[in-house]
Amino acid sequence: MWIDKIKTAAQHIHTQVISNRRHLHAHPELSYEEFKTSDFVAQQLSLMGIPFTKMANTGLVGLIVGHKPSDKVIALRADMDALPITEANDVVYKSKTPGLMHACGHDVHTASLLGTAQILNDLKADFGGTIKLIFQPAEERLPGGASLMIAEGVLENPKPQAVLGQHVMPLIDAGKIGIRSGKYMASTDEIYVTITGKGGHGAQPQQNIDPVLIMAHLITGLQQIISRNADPRSPSVLSFGKVIANGATNVIPNEVYMEGTFRTLDEHWRADAHQKMIKIATGIVEGMGATVDFNIVKGYPFLVNEPTLTANVRQHAIEYLGQQNVLDLDIWMAAEDFAYYSQAADACFYRLGTRNEARGITSSVHTPTFDIDEDALNTSTGLMAYLTIKELGNF
Repeated sequence: MWIDKIKTAAQHIHTQVISNRRHLHAHPELSYEEFKTSDFVAQQLSLMGIPFTKMANTGLVGLIVGHKPSDKVIALRADMDALPITEANDVVYKSKTPGLMHACGHDVHTASLLGTAQILNDLKADFGGTIKLIFQPAEERLPGGASLMIAEGVLENPKPQAVLGQHVMPLIDAGKIGIRSGKYMASTDEIYVTITGKGGHGAQPQQNIDPVLIMAHLITGLQQIISRNADPRSPSVLSFGKVIANGATNVIPNEVYMEGTFRTLDEHWRADAHQKMIKIATGIVEGMGATVDFNIVKGYPFLVNEPTLTANVRQHAIEYLGQQNVLDLDIWMAAEDFAYYSQAADACFYRLGTRNEARGITSSVHTPTFDIDEDALNTSTGLMAYLTIKELGNF
């Protein structure tokens, strides 16, 4: 009964969900600046008659209360921010804001949750329990909108028994989802390093303290944290993607600046690794006569899908989509601030297939050509509505 009702409802609103997604895609806003996006979401919730409150400046929390008696509360989360990428797609809904693009699918997440909200709101006479709709800002930028929403009480009054979230996945065909139980995504820390030596002429290295050479030793030395200190059974990544040594062919600079990232799935090892990095950096750099400012900015924790909830979500997804359309995922060393919800409550974060190879929709997230097969919006809205109904215990 519920499957047929929800699939019919999802198909009925599919055109509107596409329209909402295209509007959001054409009007991207950066993290902590989602003012027009927030206004749009507020307008749509108001049109549906769903009460909401504002949190974390641009975030919104809506509430749908079923008419049947139940104390069960389920939270559904979408993120709203875009990225500083210039869109290369030639589509009618191409970004109208130069240099900004919804290249990570947050327009999809927001439009999908609005669609799910409409389905559930229209069916609220038929189920019991409360649904908390979380539209959060700033997933793409530390400290993360989820942490701000949680700090302001988004997981209280009422407290959800489960939090569900979804994210686009261009490696999976539209109409399918991917899911993994337990540890799924990595923590993320940002590393900022300045090595200060003594610059001078490249032909007279004996008169200098060469920060470029020291930087090379430091990057190599830090990798022993991964190769010789990390438990090989627990994934860790340490990468440096930005190095600035502003000298010349015959000029050794006074300093070198570096930026990198550290990721893992173990909070105890994470803290230990931070101390080891600082100790190694100090030893190498000072041992070679220079000084170092080694700054680690702690980011999102690792994301864990609660096993019992995830097993339920998997089974419900199979009921709704069919066994062949529910895929098993491996650990993913990218990070997501949904991890904050997963550390504070039972949570499940799954991947929404958006790929259509026949139509050339294959680009990865965070690229100028990222796009989706909009048939995925039918899956995203209906499936989340069905998962919610099932988790509320309405059979």
